[in-house]
Order: sequence, then C-alpha cells, then structure tokens
Amino acid sequence: MHRVVCPGSYDPVTNGHLDIISRAARLHDEVIVAVLINIEKKGLFTVDERIDMLRRVTEDLPNVRVDKFHGLLVDYCREHEVTAIVKGLRAVSDFDYELQQAQLNYRMSGVETLFMATNPEHSFLSSSRVKEIAKYGGDVSGLAPDLIIELLAQRLKS
Repeated sequence: MHRVVCPGSYDPVTNGHLDIISRAARLHDEVIVAVLINIEKKGLFTVDERIDMLRRVTEDLPNVRVDKFHGLLVDYCREHEVTAIVKGLRAVSDFDYELQQAQLNYRMSGVETLFMATNPEHSFLSSSRVKEIAKYGGDVSGLAPDLIIELLAQRLKS
C-alpha cells in the first residue's frame, strides 16, 4: 500500500488545502491528513476542532483519514509506514523552505517529499490570510468550504 501524509496546521482548512488533499487522494492508496500539534502556537481552532472540520470536509474521499501528530514528522512517517510527504507549493518562496525541509527529512529517515504545484486558482490562499480577511468582515466565500466559513464566523464573533 502506498501511504502518504499531507501535514499542516490547517487553522482553518482552505480550498487550497482541499485541492492538494483531493489530488493526492487520486494518486495514492491512502492519504493521511496530519494536523500538527504545536504547543508553542495558539491557534484559532483547537487541534480537535481542526480534526473534526477536516473529517467533515473530506468525508467524500474514502481513502483519506485525518490524524494528529507532535514532534518530528519523520517519526510519525516511520510509525505509520508512510512512504512520502505531499506538500503543496504556492510560489518559489515556498519551494526554498520546503526543499530544505525535504532534504532534512530524507537524510533523517529516507522518506520522500512530493511537491504538488498549487492550482493557480488557490495560489494566493493561506489560512492566516483567510482568518485575517474574516476577522475584519471581508468576504471569504470561495476561499474555504462553506462549513469552515460558518465555523470561522461563529468563532470570530465570540
């Protein structure tokens, strides 16, 4: 079985994330969407809320499962028999950082990193930009699934 992981914070998940996840699901036997537990960083949504959101918006993808991890991604890959990490690239600046990370991951564990070019429709998207636009009352329709937009609006009201 060819199992890959799509790691990230997903705070919140955007249509750009879902594009990469769904494309990876068409190419691989199993895709694990792994939410990073980062105790150093305060997210808008808890890790458990992000996992629930991801499960709901990927329920139509039968070979996708959602999990969480902390520590080194390569350790997670080893423990779960993951053969490759899938990363979406929006711009050259993403590539500079991700290439270094991919080389380190390969050196530490032999796990491969597969880069997918982001659909140009989503190349400007990031979770932080979606949160910022929503925070100031901007229109985020089309940037994230409707469910996520609703949850984002509820969270920002409180």
